[in-house]
Amino acid sequence: MNTNVCSTGSAFPAVEFDAAIIGKLSQSGPRYTSYPTADRFQPEFGYGQFLEAVAGLRMRRSVRPLSLYIHIPFCDTVCYYCGCNKIVTKDHSKAATYLDYLKTEIDMQGRLFAGMGKLEQLHFGGGTPTYLSDRQMGDLMAHLHASFDFATDQQGEYSIEIDPRTVSVERVHSLRKQGFNRISLGVQDFDPDVQKAVNRIQPEAETRAVMDAARDAGFRSISIDLIYGLPKQTMTSMEQTLDKVIAANPDRIALYNYAHLPHLFKPQRRIAEADLPTPAVKLDLLALCIRRLCAAGYVYIGMDHFAKPDDELAVAQRQGRLQRNFQGYSTRAESELISCGVSAISAVGATYSQNEKTLEGYYEKLDEGRLPVVRGIKLENDDLLRRILIQKLMCNFELSIATIEQSFPIRFAEYFATELEKLKAFEEDGLLQIDPQWLTVTPKGRLLIRNICMVFDRYLGLPRVDGETQPLRYSKTI
Repeated sequence: MNTNVCSTGSAFPAVEFDAAIIGKLSQSGPRYTSYPTADRFQPEFGYGQFLEAVAGLRMRRSVRPLSLYIHIPFCDTVCYYCGCNKIVTKDHSKAATYLDYLKTEIDMQGRLFAGMGKLEQLHFGGGTPTYLSDRQMGDLMAHLHASFDFATDQQGEYSIEIDPRTVSVERVHSLRKQGFNRISLGVQDFDPDVQKAVNRIQPEAETRAVMDAARDAGFRSISIDLIYGLPKQTMTSMEQTLDKVIAANPDRIALYNYAHLPHLFKPQRRIAEADLPTPAVKLDLLALCIRRLCAAGYVYIGMDHFAKPDDELAVAQRQGRLQRNFQGYSTRAESELISCGVSAISAVGATYSQNEKTLEGYYEKLDEGRLPVVRGIKLENDDLLRRILIQKLMCNFELSIATIEQSFPIRFAEYFATELEKLKAFEEDGLLQIDPQWLTVTPKGRLLIRNICMVFDRYLGLPRVDGETQPLRYSKTI
C-alpha cells in the first residue's frame, strides 16, 4: 500500500495519502463551493427574488460584513486546460464596453446594500483581471470605493488574480496603490514542455520578478496556482517545478486537479490525450506535491489549498472561522457575498443567484434597468442544515453534533439515520470516526472529504434542471 503521512507539527492537522483507498473511492462529485450546487439553481429565481432577499436582510436589520466579487471575463490568449467562463480576444475595446455595464451593476448593488455593513473582502477574478489597463483598473477601483463603504486596508482583504505575463513591475506597484493587498498568480507548471502543451509559455524569471515586485510593493499575501495532471507532466518535471515554487516562498499554494472534460470545454480538445499522465501517475504526482509542500512547512488547509502556518487561512482554520464560497476557502465567515459581472454568483441571505452567462444577455438586462440575475435558488431549512454540515466538514474536518442540534430542531441520529448508515463504510475504511457527539475526519479521510460530504447531499441522483441525473460537469474527487 502506498501511504504517505504529512504533518507540520502537533498544532496543525496531518493529511495521509493512501493510494489504494483513493483509487477505490475516487469518483465525480461537487467541489461544494455552495450547497445546493450551482447546477441546482432554478430559472424561476430572478431579479425580483434577489430583491426580496435583500429586503429581508433590511427588515431583520442585518448588518454583516460584505464580500464583493468582480468578474473580468477577458483573456488575450487561451490556455488549453482552462474551464473558466472567459472571452478570448485581443480587441480591448470590448473591455471598455463591459466596464460601462459593470459600473452600472455596481451602482445598483451599492444602492441596495447601502448602510448594511462594511465591505471587508474584495476579489477580482476572471478571465484575466489584468487584461484591463492600469487606467481602467484605477477608474474601476475608484468607482467601487464610491459605491461601497470599504474597511481599512489593514482590516480588509482585497485580492486580485493576475497573469504574470500581462503585468510589469511598475503595474504590480500600481495595483497595490489602487487598493489591492493580496495577489494570486497563475503558474500551473514551470516546465517548458508542459507550458507548450497547454499554450501558456511563462518563464520562471518572469513569475519571480512579479512576486519580488509584490513583496516590495507591500502585498500582504502572495498565492500561486498549480495544476497536476497536465499533459507532459512527469514525476521528474513536477519535482523540478516544486523546487522552484518552494524557493519562491509564496504564502499560499492552490494545487488543482486537471479535469479533462473536452466535451464541455472546447479548448481542452487541443490537448492530446496521449500526453496526459495515466491515473496511476496522476496519483503519484499528487502524493509528491503533498509530501514536498508539507515538508517545506505548508499547512494542508483542505481540498486543494496549502498555506504557511501564520497565514490567515491557517489561522482562520485553527479558530474555526474558515468557510468555503465560490472563490474557494475564505477567512470571513458570516458575510454577504455580492458578485458583479457576467456569470458571477452571489450568496445573499438564504439565497444564491447567478448573473447572465453571455455578454449579450448581461447587457440586455442592465439596459432594462434590472440586475442581470438569470437563475438562483432560495434555500429551505433542510438546505441550510446540510449547507452548515458540509461547510463544517470541508473547513474543519469535524462536526459537533450537539452544536447542530442546538441550532436546528432535530435529533441528529434520527434525521440523518440513512446518512449515518452510509458513513459506516467510510468508518470501516478508516476515513471517519463517528461517536454520539462528533463526526471526525481522519488524516486519511481528508483528501476524500468531497466523498464524505456527498453523503449529505440530498440532490445527488435527482434530475437537474436540464433533466440530467449524472454529474457530467463534476470533476473527480481526487
